[in-house]
Amino acid sequence: MTTTARSAEHDVKDLGLAAAGRRRTEWAERSMPVLRQLRERFAAERPLAGRRLSACLHVTAETANLAVTLKAGGADVALCASNPLSTQDDVAAHLVKDHGLKVFAIKGEDHDSYYDHIRAALAHRPDITMDDGADLVGALHMIALNRLDDLAPPVRRWVERLAADDRQQLVAGVLGSTEETTTGVIRLRAMAKDGVLQFPVIAVNDSDTKHLFDNRYGTGQSTLDGILRATNLLIAGSTVVVAGYGWCGRGFALRARGAGANVIVTEIDPLKALEAQMDGYRVLPMADAAPLGDVFVTLTGNVHVIRLEHMRAMKEGAIIANSGHFNVEIDLEGLQRAGRGPVPARDFVDEWRLDGKSLYVLADGRLVNLAAAEGHPASVMDMSFANQALAAEYVVHQGRKLGREVHRIPRELDRDIARLKLQAMGVAIDTLTPEQQKYLASWDMGT
Repeated sequence: MTTTARSAEHDVKDLGLAAAGRRRTEWAERSMPVLRQLRERFAAERPLAGRRLSACLHVTAETANLAVTLKAGGADVALCASNPLSTQDDVAAHLVKDHGLKVFAIKGEDHDSYYDHIRAALAHRPDITMDDGADLVGALHMIALNRLDDLAPPVRRWVERLAADDRQQLVAGVLGSTEETTTGVIRLRAMAKDGVLQFPVIAVNDSDTKHLFDNRYGTGQSTLDGILRATNLLIAGSTVVVAGYGWCGRGFALRARGAGANVIVTEIDPLKALEAQMDGYRVLPMADAAPLGDVFVTLTGNVHVIRLEHMRAMKEGAIIANSGHFNVEIDLEGLQRAGRGPVPARDFVDEWRLDGKSLYVLADGRLVNLAAAEGHPASVMDMSFANQALAAEYVVHQGRKLGREVHRIPRELDRDIARLKLQAMGVAIDTLTPEQQKYLASWDMGT
């Protein structure tokens, strides 16, 4: 891949974009008061001093504010993208030029470039890692387990040049990690269950101030935003099929219904399906929903949720998008074998011909909210990235005491973030009276 700003310390598209990235980052910072307060404390206390931190996250204006906070805390930060299409190139340039951070990310980077950037983050030899999808941690574990054939070629070639002791130290030197998203946490819990997790991981996604807000309100709004930017479609009166009714799915279903769509939900979990039904949505198997939908959106974290048999049943002009972390939820390989395409129709819209009809896939089946739009609003990422910053501090203080398992940050920190957010919003709440505290703590006070 040809770039105009590449060195051993960074690989970004164009440093000339830095001024635009600075303006974008400063605009986001206005809506991130909790992270701002943490940055001020971090600058004074330097809790991450002397630590090397490698982060594999979406390189956006919101992430830039997190990276600057981590640097203020004393960390030596290297940042690579967690998705080939999610990078904001102007923000990447801003972080390199104005903050001297090591950034390896270019929007639209190919497979080899994506993994070469992960290699660069590994070569930083981190004490702490941050992930959004567990690609960085996954590579470290393939090294630890000597499964080098499972590494992407750019990473494998680099690892093969390392001495055995260097490989061992690369993994042993990691104090702990943090994970941002549902998909990554699922992968990490599977690793812990199999007894192969090499260091403790803090599941940021498990924090209430993350998944109840980021996943629901952030994903809901940004997914609809991505679809609208890509298609200019009128949602009102259309039938939108939402695959998955976790927090992301229910957030998007709510936004689609608010825009006037007739919403159908597909699920494999009977409890979530029951919730969707009682929330007023129509619940169907995907096979039954396929002929009805105008727009299909997957938000499950699972593989091949929309398969070839579903696409064959879809109507002419159906639009298919994904807002789960990886581009595996739509069976694009099956579509490629059976259909003809892709032919670009608009930016981030590809036309496929299948059985004499046209289907439209958005953003190569990758995260539509980050590929075709700007990701979550800064206000909701304020809480998510406050969790990330506090999780990094927690790893420094407690990492050696934690087991090689998936943990959550302490609930009191979760509540502190909520309190700070409420204060920033000018919202006051009640506190328990001594009488109420006594009543809740007692067992012998009846009616």
